[in-house]
Amino acid sequence: MVFHGALQRAVALIPDGARNDAGVGPEEVREWLRYQEWEMALDILQDFDGIGWQTVEYWDLLVDAARLIRPLDDGAWLAWRRAETLRGLIRVDLRLVPPDSGGRKAPVPGRGQLRPLWSIGVTTSDGRDDLHVARMWVEAAADIPPGGRGSVRLLPLTPAPWRRLAPGDAITMHEGLPPVGTATITEIQSPRSLER
Repeated sequence: MVFHGALQRAVALIPDGARNDAGVGPEEVREWLRYQEWEMALDILQDFDGIGWQTVEYWDLLVDAARLIRPLDDGAWLAWRRAETLRGLIRVDLRLVPPDSGGRKAPVPGRGQLRPLWSIGVTTSDGRDDLHVARMWVEAAADIPPGGRGSVRLLPLTPAPWRRLAPGDAITMHEGLPPVGTATITEIQSPRSLER
């Protein structure tokens, strides 16, 4: 089975002592593989958070395995995590402006489809907001309802201007004027390639 080899190679890339949020490490993944529990092993492997040690190769192996194990799964989440490895990880707490105050009338879709503009505190030479595009992935929900709030991961089209941000910084979401949301940075990590 091709996916078994991909999962084994992915496990080999996990550093000793690494644990996911549930406290599970590579030795437990190897145990699931011994019992041929491919889906469970894949679920655990994709649950390691952050971008501290994950490589593009790691995510490519998981994408390849997922396509074989779960043919109906489009692999969008794994592809998103791969992109974070290259561009960096940005998490925000987003509050949408209520529709009766000029906010969105439709929910924010959760799977990276929306690519709004963001004001991140950078201005152009003539003093206007320099807006930047970033895709959004809503965490732990299918969407954020109009006027709602949620945890969101952002994937900037051009990551460099975002690297000046830090947890606690406020940014605004635009789909025209006025802004349709405000967000507070809760986590930001530079890609591994910039940390060397």
